[in-house]
Amino acid sequence: MKISKWKIAAFLTPCILLFSLVFVIPMLIIIVTSFFDWKAGGIFNFVGLNNYINAFTADKRMHQAIINTLIWVALQATIHVSLGTLIAYLLSMKVKGWKVFRTIYMIPNVISSSVLAVILVNVFRAKGGLVNGIITKITGTTFTKNWFFDSDSAFITVTLTWLIYTGLIVIIALAGFMSVPEEIIDAARIDGASDAKLLFRIKLPLIRTVLGTCVILAATSKLTEFELIYLTTGGGPGDMTINLPLYLYKTSMIDNNYGYASMMSVVLVLFGVICVFLIHRIFRMNEADI
Repeated sequence: MKISKWKIAAFLTPCILLFSLVFVIPMLIIIVTSFFDWKAGGIFNFVGLNNYINAFTADKRMHQAIINTLIWVALQATIHVSLGTLIAYLLSMKVKGWKVFRTIYMIPNVISSSVLAVILVNVFRAKGGLVNGIITKITGTTFTKNWFFDSDSAFITVTLTWLIYTGLIVIIALAGFMSVPEEIIDAARIDGASDAKLLFRIKLPLIRTVLGTCVILAATSKLTEFELIYLTTGGGPGDMTINLPLYLYKTSMIDNNYGYASMMSVVLVLFGVICVFLIHRIFRMNEADI
């Protein structure tokens, strides 16, 4: 049965209108206003590319935010995904208690970021914190390091608040490992393949696109990270742990500089597009696994 083009258009129109209202039109407004000097209560003053030039040449806070964001994206795409993939591989061997461990490991990913931030602030607290308490017990001397606000530990501590919590990556990678056909594994074992060769020559290549999806999810999540940083360090000490979303928030909601904030939004979107494009090419996401 041939469906009329008008019926197809009528069916798609509500979706297109909704998508335009919540995404396309706001994005166009952000792009346009990024070329203006626009503050709360002020008038629109067209400045061309001045916002972008200032951001990449004179704004040291912007430089620090970009550097931190890119470092966290790189760590998330490599160490975070690698750790999650390793745990998923160990779970795919179905050792005793693997289902219980899988459930427990997902808990930090299930609770909200605000709750996790409050827990971690207390864990790393200078006085009475769990980490300092353990170090005090081991060394026998009182240890009161302020992990989130000492300049020599703030960046690493903030990074650890998400780097080791790979629950989502574990679930996705585990599903990929479990989907590898048993016939291929059995044939490889008959040919004398070791566990290492099975992993690196068969299993990982066969779940390449699954791993690519994990890397995309992990990397882009750090381009939007806000709650954990805001509720733990607020970008401090100084600007040591500030990132683009947090700087965008401070520029728009505290400084009321909406034109400059729009420019940062455009930069953030461009980073996301470039990031997804590169990962897509590296993992050859448009090619079949088998």
